[in-house]
Amino acid sequence: MLQPYRLPPVEGEWLDREKPISFKFEGKIFWGFEGDVISSALWAAGQRLLGRSFKYHRPRGILSLANHDVNVMVQWDQHLNLRADVTALESQMQLNVVNTTGGLEKDQSKILNHLSSLLPVGFYYKAFHSKKLFPHWERLFRGITGLGKVDFETPRIFTPKDYDFCSVAVIGAGPSGLAAALAAAEQGADTLLIDENPHCGGSGHYQRGGDHSFWHGIKQLLEKVEAHPLIRILTCTTVAGYYADHWLALVSERKMTKLRAKSVVFATGAFEQPAVFRNNDLPGVMLGSAAQRLMYRFAVRPAQMAVVLIANDDGYRLALDLRAHGVEIAAIVDMRPEGAVENPFSKSLTNHGIPLYYGCCVYEALPAKKDHVVGVARVASFSNGKADLATIREIKCDGIIMSVGWSPGANLLYQANTQMHYADALEQFIPRDLTRGIFTCGRVNGVYNPDARLRDGQRAGSAAAAYLGFGKAIEVDIAPGTTCPSFPWPMVSHPQGKNFVDFDEDLQLKDFENAVQEGFDNIELLKRFTTNGMGPSQGKHSNMNALRILGRLTGQRPDVVGTTTARPFFHPVPLSHLAGRGFHPERRTPVHPRHVALNAFFMRAGEWLRPEYYALPGYNRSACIQEEVTAVRSSVGLIDVGTLGKLEVFGPQAVELLERVYVSKYANLKVGMTRYAVMCDEAGVVIDDGVIARLAEDHFYFTTTTSGAAAIYRELSRLNTMWRLNCGLANHTSAFSAMNVAGPKSREVLQKLTAIDLSGASFPYLAIREGTVADIPARLMRVGFVGEWGYEIHVPAEYGITLWDALLEAGRPFNIRPFGVEAQRVLRLEKGHVIIGQDTDGLTNPYEAGLGWAIKMDKPFFVGKRSLQILAKKTLRQQLVGFKIPQEYSGCPPQECHLIIHAGEIAGRVTSIAYSQTIKAHIGLALVAPNLASSATSFEIRQTNGDFVTAQITSLPFYDPGQMRQKETICA
Repeated sequence: MLQPYRLPPVEGEWLDREKPISFKFEGKIFWGFEGDVISSALWAAGQRLLGRSFKYHRPRGILSLANHDVNVMVQWDQHLNLRADVTALESQMQLNVVNTTGGLEKDQSKILNHLSSLLPVGFYYKAFHSKKLFPHWERLFRGITGLGKVDFETPRIFTPKDYDFCSVAVIGAGPSGLAAALAAAEQGADTLLIDENPHCGGSGHYQRGGDHSFWHGIKQLLEKVEAHPLIRILTCTTVAGYYADHWLALVSERKMTKLRAKSVVFATGAFEQPAVFRNNDLPGVMLGSAAQRLMYRFAVRPAQMAVVLIANDDGYRLALDLRAHGVEIAAIVDMRPEGAVENPFSKSLTNHGIPLYYGCCVYEALPAKKDHVVGVARVASFSNGKADLATIREIKCDGIIMSVGWSPGANLLYQANTQMHYADALEQFIPRDLTRGIFTCGRVNGVYNPDARLRDGQRAGSAAAAYLGFGKAIEVDIAPGTTCPSFPWPMVSHPQGKNFVDFDEDLQLKDFENAVQEGFDNIELLKRFTTNGMGPSQGKHSNMNALRILGRLTGQRPDVVGTTTARPFFHPVPLSHLAGRGFHPERRTPVHPRHVALNAFFMRAGEWLRPEYYALPGYNRSACIQEEVTAVRSSVGLIDVGTLGKLEVFGPQAVELLERVYVSKYANLKVGMTRYAVMCDEAGVVIDDGVIARLAEDHFYFTTTTSGAAAIYRELSRLNTMWRLNCGLANHTSAFSAMNVAGPKSREVLQKLTAIDLSGASFPYLAIREGTVADIPARLMRVGFVGEWGYEIHVPAEYGITLWDALLEAGRPFNIRPFGVEAQRVLRLEKGHVIIGQDTDGLTNPYEAGLGWAIKMDKPFFVGKRSLQILAKKTLRQQLVGFKIPQEYSGCPPQECHLIIHAGEIAGRVTSIAYSQTIKAHIGLALVAPNLASSATSFEIRQTNGDFVTAQITSLPFYDPGQMRQKETICA
């Protein structure tokens, strides 16, 4: 297992060296340990080229090792765009770098790096402006852009949504966050500590300055935090967004949690910022914190010989850490002039013979010969953003490690409406006015001294608990730092460019200069024109430098320039998390177990699972459906219709409510009878239908469509509240089971189970009766959606299975068959009955659907009446007609939604179609242009492949036009 850059065991490392892991990267086998991330394992093996940049396909390596950049993005089978810096290593990974053409080493798209002068910032706006060239550019850039490749066979990832609550939420488990959590809990507040890393400690773990004493103190603090009964810790969890009233979006690997906190402590730290010089993106050029993470988290040596570019005291601590782990320091380059600050660390370094260059910069990095990795640092004197080329010296190295400044991790604070101001002594924005219940500490608060950060965390945690009434806030005196943690201008111009500000977008220093020259001199405009901060990193490593550049170019202070708007989510969130668990309520009727036992193949109908058909051995789907149709037409069938909406309205003005919401009349409906009911909205569009039964003068029971039950109940409740009618409304959809027994033998089957007189004279078509069936209290309606003699039986839900079993047993001598939704659709289609929502759309009115006969305009009012009066005077937009495909046709039949073409124009669409064994042909319904419906005898249906099928327009219904099947003579 070759790992030339792996260090001996380091105190506090995250690795389990007893568990080696093998994986493949770009087809080559590598090894790491459990606890490694992908980038650390590759770097330990000496692999320096880890990725390609987005725009120019330049070679890239580790920059932040903290999810603050996307230098290294890989794909693992169906897992897209994994950030290798923070993705835990797993066994048997097969990883490939995204955004390459031909692989990482031989990426053909790297030619774009040589064409960069032709692709300046904003070139796409100008190139795409030409209508003639736009299609060419679109094809070109669609072909070469994009990151991971989507595998459309990937199974859906279900990510649950969770809810959590706490008194104090502490975001960030670094030194100040740990201190804040402990202080809040010790005052009695239940505290939730949240950190994106798998282990707590933050910079207290890896920024040691060659001395383990501070880390030992942090470790002891962490032990107290973990042992405290009022503290819960969430690791590997990112707070991706802040919303009103301390509502936080927590994102972990497998779920999103909606956290409601009573107060929030932001200990979000700071993002280290890169220096800007030519070729500052070469593999081997990295941030100081990245090098420290490599050493202390993963026991990996960041380089053999390094040039350390610094502009703050953290840089000297970095140099001490590097030296402690065997990295030879070729030189320390301090951008600050000599004598500008007093530094206690520099002497210990120079005493070991390490050259120290004050007031200098890295002018450019040069790659090693025939390699992608940095090989030489060209160092020069530096003043006011310019290098003195006469002083350039070349220093050999295989790493340039930078520590020049920080940008506060204040994205969530901005979302919380925190007012920030620019502190000149710190060269960063810090909070000024905090909203109620919000507290800050640590680096985001402008406190950088290690011990001061602990005290600041203690102050913030205590204040957060006291805000909620837990104890009294302690007073902590925190002295300001003696040196500035950030250099005001860590950028060096170069005539050949390639000095990158935004590594995500390959934005160079000159791109910003050109943007301002073109008039984009506002921070928000600059962001959009250059796309700075619009990449996956959301400006974590680039926004502060962009702000400084704009300030210098326009002669404005940073606080005048301002910051861009920080919106949720500031951290990348997988789309699967936003989609959630795929919460689709699945409702089942009381008879569902019996359908399963009968080998039902289920389909979704709204929220309900309904049998589509019942599978038979040796029969395909079509044959099973046809067998069910034949059973209903020739003998008897049984279908579960418990999914229908079942409502009840009662009271002195119950009939008034129905008169106002349905288009037909119900005041004259006799007790014991039913009537078809159509409902429209205010625009006259058909929205639902059903059957209304009158049980008493002031008592009605009625059904709605399966998908419309909840919406209709809600709308009727709203209207009844608004109209203040003297009646009550009840939704019995789940309280009742319902089934329909239909066919010529249905009366004989049902008569075995009930004492109700089922004769045509006593129980006519469209009547309703109440009694018992199989000793179960029931309501029976003689309705005929399938066009045969039949009874719809409604019983309490708990008796559904009992009734189903009784009906099947009583029908056994008649070969009764259960039938599903598809057979019912064929049966109703033969009768020309409309399915609302399938044979109608969101604009169809009753006249177009052939339901004009149900409208009673002599009523004083009903919803949609005014619109229907207007529509009645106009030419129909479309009309529902029946059609039949000639019996001799043997090709592939048309499908629903296939277009109807007449005289070369679109004239309608198919809404329903099925093969009818009864008619011996394919029959269907279609919405067509009125002139076609009235004058033509046939039309052409265009199929998906472009072929045309001729269909004959036919009068409705297709089957039993005289309604003889529902009369006494047929059923006797």
